[in-house]
Amino acid sequence: MKIEVLNTKLEGKVKIPPSKSMAHRGIICASLSSGVSVIDNIDYSDDINATIDAMVSLGAVIDKNEDKLTITGAFHKDAKRSAARTIDCNESGSTLRFLVPISLLFDGMTKFIGRGNLGKRPLDTYYNIFKAQGIKYNAVDNKLNLMVKGRIKAGEFVIPGNISSQFITGLLFTLPLLEGDSKIIISTELESKGYIDLTLACMKDFGIDIENRDYREFIIKGGQSYNSRNYRVEGDYSQGAFYLSANALGSKVELLDLREDSLQGDKEVIDILERMGAKFEFKDSITIKENCKLKSTLIDASQCPDIIPVISLVAALSKGRTEIINAGRLRIKECDRLKAVATELKKLGAKIIEKEEGLIIDGVEGLEGGIEVWSWKDHRIAMTLAIAATRCKKPIIIKDYDCVAKSYPSFFEDYKMLGGKVNECSMGE
Repeated sequence: MKIEVLNTKLEGKVKIPPSKSMAHRGIICASLSSGVSVIDNIDYSDDINATIDAMVSLGAVIDKNEDKLTITGAFHKDAKRSAARTIDCNESGSTLRFLVPISLLFDGMTKFIGRGNLGKRPLDTYYNIFKAQGIKYNAVDNKLNLMVKGRIKAGEFVIPGNISSQFITGLLFTLPLLEGDSKIIISTELESKGYIDLTLACMKDFGIDIENRDYREFIIKGGQSYNSRNYRVEGDYSQGAFYLSANALGSKVELLDLREDSLQGDKEVIDILERMGAKFEFKDSITIKENCKLKSTLIDASQCPDIIPVISLVAALSKGRTEIINAGRLRIKECDRLKAVATELKKLGAKIIEKEEGLIIDGVEGLEGGIEVWSWKDHRIAMTLAIAATRCKKPIIIKDYDCVAKSYPSFFEDYKMLGGKVNECSMGE
């Protein structure tokens, strides 16, 4: 599917979708309880639907009602589970890595399948645990077709800090429900600490206590249980980053439903854009204070990888040279995001040098457009290109734009509501 996006500044109010990160966590915590919870402010993106279906396959009962879920936990006295189950993760890395250890709380075989680049995302951290604990598994290289059977045991888990925090979150969810006490030891400096903060905060809301020793050790008492409760999902800074960046580039969007005191690591987008010259104001919403004269900065991607595509666009239109470092993990997301950003923004007239672990970006005055670009079937690339159109001299055509359904299904509806001009294109060549 293709869409033509014209050069138009965005203006107006937009409700930012609920945090995908917090929705995953809230659904999982509620589903691991023995009671009934209500999770409010849900956006049924492909990733969230994958986690909902996964928890149902493990025995939770989940009823959807508009933007609200009623969840009867998998440990409810009337819960029913099958001896074998298949979890379709679609393209959701969070669903996969969170659910692998959780599945080992239950008897029987669990098969994990998915599509896109999900099979290329490494799972060696879990394979090493399986081997050490005698858990049976069968995996296929470069394709997600993983089968696991066995029960995970409490103990000491040594995990490198420079891998995805999703592995650590998966273990954090699981270990408190075991009989014995456990410890997670982080053997190198931990990246993406913000995501671990979100996990610990959500688990605490559901009654689970974990001792965090400066992100180097996590001390986990066994024999705990998740309490059912009512829970509202806050707005998502990784989605808000697109409109915040549009504002830095000349639009005037008022962003609703983002918490000023949020623990989300992607809230760093505010700090980065303000270092580059933007000025934002928090009241009941977030607004841009004034037109910005943007300048370059050094950006460390280690704690906020998801906002790097759109921040790269802002850097491409800022005075001077911006360097993005510690971004190697972007190569194993839904696509190779470093290569995708460099390739597509250069088509539009940006000056970008791609490095193994990051990007070097020399700012230009404006972008040309008048060309077809490709989303690489990656939601964050598609949305970045739509924001790029607000600074292109000519319209652009985005191929495979419908991949936004992965995290923000209503993105282009909101874009049009804010004054963006888009036209769906015929696929005929």
